[in-house]
Amino acid sequence: MKQVVAVLTVVAAIVAFWYVACIPMNIKGVLTEQERAGAEVQPPSAQERRDMGEVGLSVRNSFAIPATWAQERPRLPAPHQVAVELWETTVQKKITSKRSLIYHGWVTLSATMLGFVIGTGLGILLAVGIVHSRVMDLSVMPWAIVSQTIPIIALAPMIIVVLYSVGVQGIIPKAIISAYLSFFPVVVGMVKGLRSPDAMQLDLLRTYSASKSQAFWKLRLPASMPYLFTSLKIGIAASLVGAIVGELPTGAVAGLGARLLAGSYYGQTVQIWSALFAAAVLAACLVGLLGLIERTVLKRMGMAQ
Repeated sequence: MKQVVAVLTVVAAIVAFWYVACIPMNIKGVLTEQERAGAEVQPPSAQERRDMGEVGLSVRNSFAIPATWAQERPRLPAPHQVAVELWETTVQKKITSKRSLIYHGWVTLSATMLGFVIGTGLGILLAVGIVHSRVMDLSVMPWAIVSQTIPIIALAPMIIVVLYSVGVQGIIPKAIISAYLSFFPVVVGMVKGLRSPDAMQLDLLRTYSASKSQAFWKLRLPASMPYLFTSLKIGIAASLVGAIVGELPTGAVAGLGARLLAGSYYGQTVQIWSALFAAAVLAACLVGLLGLIERTVLKRMGMAQ
């Protein structure tokens, strides 16, 4: 109960700050609209400009404050505007509609899951090789670290252009970008997990004449499960980011990235924020699902209560 109250308190504080932030962000546009409509707008005094910042707001124009939360194309949309947009594009639209966030979320989710599977498989294989091979540890691991220093926003167009030139289009380029972002957390976490058994446990297996494969399946792999699931939670979120970034350079017409592009082209900030919140909700659901699987698996293995 205390945790719920704490979370609700933080959410309420964020929403309150958000509403307050909308006033200086949107007031200039509101006053401009009021002037065009023939309303008398008083300029702020020097003291009011110092108090309110660059935009300023005269107390005589305080009637315009409610309008900052109801603009059609605000600089910063109010929370209720984003909530209404989310409701209209998820509940009131058919799933097959091109304006439905569920439709666009499914397109992004497909690329996310494919890239996550590829990145996870590649990460686990590399981790096993690094742990069992000194050569791979000295050669592959540094390159894996260096690969993450390249900004994905710069690498994504290169990947897409190369794949398009050989006829690979559709979901595959986005999945590869997702895999690129998701494999590294899995590599690092799995290497840490496979190396987590201490020397005494390994010596015990040697006294039983256990082979390397037996030590892997009976000791290293079970010990790595908590590390693996932790890295998978990071990887799934990174994979979703990769799928969205992969949609941006292609000018995609479907997906959450496409919604972000369309909103930026036409100045629909409410649409942009609703797509961002949809991506956040999708990521939270995926991480929550992995957490549920983690608790089930670790409980069956006797590693959690």
